[in-house]
Amino acid sequence: MYHPRGEPVIFSRDCDAVVIPAGDEGVIPQGAEGTLTQALGGSYTVYIQGNLFRIAGKDGDAIGQEAVKPPELPENATDQDVEDVIWAQLHTCYDPEIPIDIVELGLVYSCRVSKLDNGKREVDIEMTLTAPGCGMGEILAEDIKSKLEIIPTIREARVELVFDPPWNADMMSEAARLQTGLY
Repeated sequence: MYHPRGEPVIFSRDCDAVVIPAGDEGVIPQGAEGTLTQALGGSYTVYIQGNLFRIAGKDGDAIGQEAVKPPELPENATDQDVEDVIWAQLHTCYDPEIPIDIVELGLVYSCRVSKLDNGKREVDIEMTLTAPGCGMGEILAEDIKSKLEIIPTIREARVELVFDPPWNADMMSEAARLQTGLY
């Protein structure tokens, strides 16, 4: 859910947070007041005193939101079922400043799934950022990794940030370009 005008929040407990776009980590103290500006894909963006902060889904309770539940696979899931869930999870990863998921933004360059002998799988993602100097790159990569590693049968997910080719707005889906007015 995108909150263009925001929803007031008060932190019910101390909460880990990341400054957007710098990527610096810190703690927002209990009782702090802010405005929820984005609640998409299981993470939250909160505006406090002129700064944007990313709150992980696991800490949603600190601002009155529900915790994120892991995805499920059908019984006897096929490789295609697993890949479909992987892409669904990637669609839950959002740029913290733009209310569009990373797949629609065109940030995911490749997704390779390898099946291991023990029935487990490994996933390798190559992705980029809208701006190479964005301090949120490692935070976003960790978000993707954690969202993929909670999928049943996924043993490990690796996310590599690449900048060749450089991202541009033409890489966005038609829906994303329409949503941002970059059509």
